Amino acid sequence: MAQTWTPNSWRQKPIQQVPDYPDHAVLEAVEARLAKYPPLVFAGEARRLKSALANVAEGRGFLLQGGDCAESFAEHGADTIRDFFRAFLQMAVVLTFGAQQPVVKVGRIAGQFAKPRSSGVEKQGDVTLPSYRGDIINGIEFTEEARVPNPERQIMAYRQSAATLNLLRAFAMGGYANLENVHQWMLGFVKDSPQAERYRKLADRISETMDFMKAIGITSENHPSLRETDFFTSHEALLLGYEQALTRVDSTSGDWYATSGHMIWIGDRTRQPDHAHIEYCRGIKNPLGLKCGPSLTADGLLELIDLLNPANEAGRLTLICRFGHDRVAEHLPRLIRAVEREGKKVVWSCDPMHGNTITLNNYKTRPFERILSEVESFFQIHRAEGTHPGGIHIEMTGNDVTECTGGARALSGDDLADRYHTHCDPRLNADQALELAFLLAERMKGGRDEKKMVVNG
Repeated sequence: MAQTWTPNSWRQKPIQQVPDYPDHAVLEAVEARLAKYPPLVFAGEARRLKSALANVAEGRGFLLQGGDCAESFAEHGADTIRDFFRAFLQMAVVLTFGAQQPVVKVGRIAGQFAKPRSSGVEKQGDVTLPSYRGDIINGIEFTEEARVPNPERQIMAYRQSAATLNLLRAFAMGGYANLENVHQWMLGFVKDSPQAERYRKLADRISETMDFMKAIGITSENHPSLRETDFFTSHEALLLGYEQALTRVDSTSGDWYATSGHMIWIGDRTRQPDHAHIEYCRGIKNPLGLKCGPSLTADGLLELIDLLNPANEAGRLTLICRFGHDRVAEHLPRLIRAVEREGKKVVWSCDPMHGNTITLNNYKTRPFERILSEVESFFQIHRAEGTHPGGIHIEMTGNDVTECTGGARALSGDDLADRYHTHCDPRLNADQALELAFLLAERMKGGRDEKKMVVNG
């Protein structure tokens, strides 16, 4: 892998999880159009995220990464984006109080359109069609026409990502994220939930603090950090032709950046060290994520770390661990020990969603208790190893969906049919996501208290 990297050197490598486009001339024409479009994000923003993640890698922060399983064209709208952002802000403020550390906010949004699939085909009755691979590739409708990969969908995905980013930047920097609005972030359907009173109490404490600060002259007008927040975007870099078309040279540094999102990650199905996805990602300077599943060996992980972060730069690489609640204790410690032994600088993040998917009443779902169990084990193992449990990576929405069972409202298998709207995998609704944030905050506070006892003891 020491050969010269170019944005298209991945094309010389084997590749997994690619759609079979029927007309390559049309595909090339679309990619050429995209290559002339403005970048969606900028190199300076990606560097700012890398700097924030470097603090997480050193134990001085926490990564909150979450959002849709797969964004859709049909559900794109200002209200959907706003409600997601509100739920995300609520989680972030709860975690900030729990960790007493900065929370780095990274959405699975404005680019999360392509999905890997375990099978290339889907069968319903006697009909077999290509699998749905995300709206950037084909349609979810089970018809022969919809399932044909269509390159023009990449243009639609770009335009939706640009519109989403525009609104997110306005929310993050235009006053909506002002801590004085902390009570207003509560979503309507969450107001009756068991989490509502806990959140109101926390919001009251923040409001009292804001009043005190205002009394001594510290306001959101003279301290922008009280009214603005950094919010970054991320997605799985699966469709490499799209990624290449949006790969640009930064004029200030001369480095290559993926301008499709601030952070991109490599999935558990596409992390082969000699394949195309690793080849593409090793050459860009964005922060990277790497999904780590049960089949990843310690030596295999170290090889990937050397390929993706040869300079051992803090903030460059986040290891997103997705084992399953019953397998995390078997696999995570050996990876942590190998990384620590070699002195590698990484962010450790827990994805408690993808290893805990089951089928119930013919619906894919994820039991909340299994999600929580994997998170609990993730924290306990890191404490036992003396390492920093640096983040959480979840699939969530601000909508009132019924896709994951359990939680304080005890959604059952019978409830799944009520509002099961996902285009691919089940997501936590805002109520469940907020409950998870409170439980995480308690674990973080417990970890801080343990450290204090060790220092004072």
